[in-house]
Amino acid sequence: MSRFLAGVAAGAVICAWAGSALAADLPGKFEGVTVDAKLIGGQQYEALYARIAEWEKAAGAKVNVLSKKNHFELDKEIKSDIATGNITWCVGSNHSSFAPQYPDIYTDLAALLPKEEVDAFVPANIAASTLGGKLVMLPRAQFDVSALYYQKSLYQDEAKKAAFKGKYGYDLAPPDTWQQVTDQATFFASPPDFYGTQYAGKEEAINGRFYEMLVAEGGEYLDADGKPVFNSEAGVRALDWFVNLYKAKAVPAGTTNYLWDDLGQGFASGTIAVNLDWPGWASFFNDPKSSKVAGNVGVKVQPAGSSGKRTGWSGHHGFSVTESCANKEAAASLVWFLTNEDSQKLESSAGPLPTRTAVWEYNIQQAESDPYRKEVLTAFQEAAKNAFAVPQTPSWIEISNAVYPELQAAILGDKTSKEALDAAAEKATQILEDAGSL
Repeated sequence: MSRFLAGVAAGAVICAWAGSALAADLPGKFEGVTVDAKLIGGQQYEALYARIAEWEKAAGAKVNVLSKKNHFELDKEIKSDIATGNITWCVGSNHSSFAPQYPDIYTDLAALLPKEEVDAFVPANIAASTLGGKLVMLPRAQFDVSALYYQKSLYQDEAKKAAFKGKYGYDLAPPDTWQQVTDQATFFASPPDFYGTQYAGKEEAINGRFYEMLVAEGGEYLDADGKPVFNSEAGVRALDWFVNLYKAKAVPAGTTNYLWDDLGQGFASGTIAVNLDWPGWASFFNDPKSSKVAGNVGVKVQPAGSSGKRTGWSGHHGFSVTESCANKEAAASLVWFLTNEDSQKLESSAGPLPTRTAVWEYNIQQAESDPYRKEVLTAFQEAAKNAFAVPQTPSWIEISNAVYPELQAAILGDKTSKEALDAAAEKATQILEDAGSL
């Protein structure tokens, strides 16, 4: 019978299948064990990964990082591993948007970790991490919903305020609607040196942004029967937002090739006025070592579309353990360590939202003496009220991969928005039919 801990009294250990170790026994001892891992890479994740050395010292084990890539590239690698029967590694970064594609390769963490540790997470995050009755990933302090970052000085410039009101007929203030973002982005843009806003223009990133703009415009991505219906009037309005800003040169010309790191670095460079982005960038943007806009960053709830609904595409990151892992207990210990209270306090101190209830409460308390941090938490607390997940279909990423080139075609002017969405809906429908979902 497999044991979670090695080298401790039998009375202190519970069988792995029955709920594993007591929380006090974590992280456990795994002398001589090597845990192979495939992790998401990026500037904002490195502080947490520095803690791996602490786990190695405490557990007597080693971690061998095989890959460190963005989730889009990691997803391709994992699918390649599945196709070739090469799931020989133990720990993988996961995300609520990607997890429905491959739940079978991951084990049930609820069978490997103490119940009180699982119960310490926000229940909604645990529910979203549970597929087919299995807890396939443990959430990290990377709950994602976007709010609006902006350069405060732009809204304090009297000349700009007067010019803006003269042109648009209302006072210049941080935008509360996406129409106001359009107006202000166009007004502030001075290419090629300065742009009003930006967006990630490829892969799931642009499809996800289109999806949330579609919802804010009153539309649906999939209907109640699971059929793609985003090629609607609301869909055209949503896609036109991206198209019109690109035509107006209010966004960088390379935006159709941007992903999240490009956006973060772009706003930090001081060349972007307003930027819809994730909480993980909050500290980076306000750090003079990494950002030219440090001390000049405002944060507010995400804008609303014409329906009155705010954008709110959301999800969360986590870590999973493979079914094929030879040392599941050691892998589960590492996953716990990277998502425990200390790890979540570390990650969330840079801006990301935690997924443990106690850490959320701790952060609010700590922010009382830090005006910027308090502004960030207040904005994202409000933003989280508008959060909604991607359509719960295992085909979401495959659909995204088929849809995003059509969205790009409209942005670049090769198709009208309606032509692009009709083609995208046809492709998405075919994918769902092939998968037996329609």
